Amino acid sequence: MEVCCQLPVLPLDRPVPQHVLSRRGAISFSSSSALFGCPNPRQLSQRRGAISYDSSDQTALYIRMLGDVRVRSRAGFETERRGSHPYIDFRIFHSNSEIEVSVSARNVRRLLSFQRYLRSSRFFRGITVPNSSNILDDDYNGQAKCMLEKVGNWNFDIFLFDRLTNVMVQEDYHSQNPYHNAVHAADVTQAMHCYLKEPKLSESLTPWDVLLSLIAAATHDLDHPGVNQPFLIKTNHYLATLYKNTSVLENHHWRSAVGLLRESGLFAHMSLENRQLMESQIGDLILATDISQQNEYLSMFRSHLDRGDLCLEDANHRHFILQMALKCADICNPCRTWELSKQWSEKVTEEFFHQGDIEKKYHLGVSPLCDRQTETIANIQIGFMTYLVEPLFAEWARFSNTRLSQTMLGHLGLNKASWKGVQREQSGGGEDADPAFEEMDSDILPQEPRLS
Repeated sequence: MEVCCQLPVLPLDRPVPQHVLSRRGAISFSSSSALFGCPNPRQLSQRRGAISYDSSDQTALYIRMLGDVRVRSRAGFETERRGSHPYIDFRIFHSNSEIEVSVSARNVRRLLSFQRYLRSSRFFRGITVPNSSNILDDDYNGQAKCMLEKVGNWNFDIFLFDRLTNVMVQEDYHSQNPYHNAVHAADVTQAMHCYLKEPKLSESLTPWDVLLSLIAAATHDLDHPGVNQPFLIKTNHYLATLYKNTSVLENHHWRSAVGLLRESGLFAHMSLENRQLMESQIGDLILATDISQQNEYLSMFRSHLDRGDLCLEDANHRHFILQMALKCADICNPCRTWELSKQWSEKVTEEFFHQGDIEKKYHLGVSPLCDRQTETIANIQIGFMTYLVEPLFAEWARFSNTRLSQTMLGHLGLNKASWKGVQREQSGGGEDADPAFEEMDSDILPQEPRLS
């Protein structure tokens, strides 16, 4: 529920003390318990209060109190509000459940772009701020422009690009996550761009298809908390309750993306019907990245390829292929060059192990692949490639047998061999794949790859 009330106009010629300004140009309350009574520390992560300005009326300030992360829009669609990120405060697991947690103590500030910060500070200094509905800030120049000219190359260095740019979407990713952060989102978006250029797709896709695909790729992990769905479920996180333990993270990413798009006003010129269609189709794409649905999507993909009945003139078939493309883009790290792939492997394992450390500390039961005492990067990556990546990209190569597909499979084979070499050095010979993957629910593991 969102409650707004207009406050008296603040004099714009008087500077606002720096300590009361949040990085969004808003005045934040120091404790959510002061607003909501703090009945249960677990509920603190879903509550937030802030004072912010309405861009349509720059002489007024509004108080926004969010008692729930969902905001019902005029269109009747509940979104996850930007800024309502599912921060995990692990102090809630202490035996003393009455510990009062203040918002200011959470230290969950995000990296904001200089341009948006500048616009906010200019407003509070009484300087006219041009109204902008761009999702991307105007920070692209010099080296960044040169890099963007090569964005269609598969060996594109997303880590370098991250150091040169900053965008509005980046605000809603958590920079403290080793893996699920804005760099991963940019990497997936760049991969998606490469797939959209493939002949079978480029000849058939409409501008609408391309737009939806790139937005979905950029926002597919929006507001990711850095832990997986089983963790959210076993800790009774509010998102698990909200989405009934089903595609919890993917639903949250989707609704957060919708909230971002609505707040930006980027598509305000479109009819309500088209905006709702866009939001729904973006949701279909993002929900397809749920790894627990891997076997279902892969089986459908195989069936279509076996029958040879994919018709990209059919909008439903195009949408399905875009779902598969986004799934490929999401887990394409092992298909990059070794220099890039190795960095991603180290980052995702670091995130896994961090979750495992927390689970050990609070006696939650360590999730598969998350125990740094028994797992290694090499074992995890070999299992990941064997059970998830190879089957998916083998089928993608059947659909689009191009130089790019063969390049990806080539890197995949070389990277797997490299990790096997590391594995042999570490253990003196052993399993080719992490047994933890075999212990996972067989329903989410695809069949052996088939090349034709």
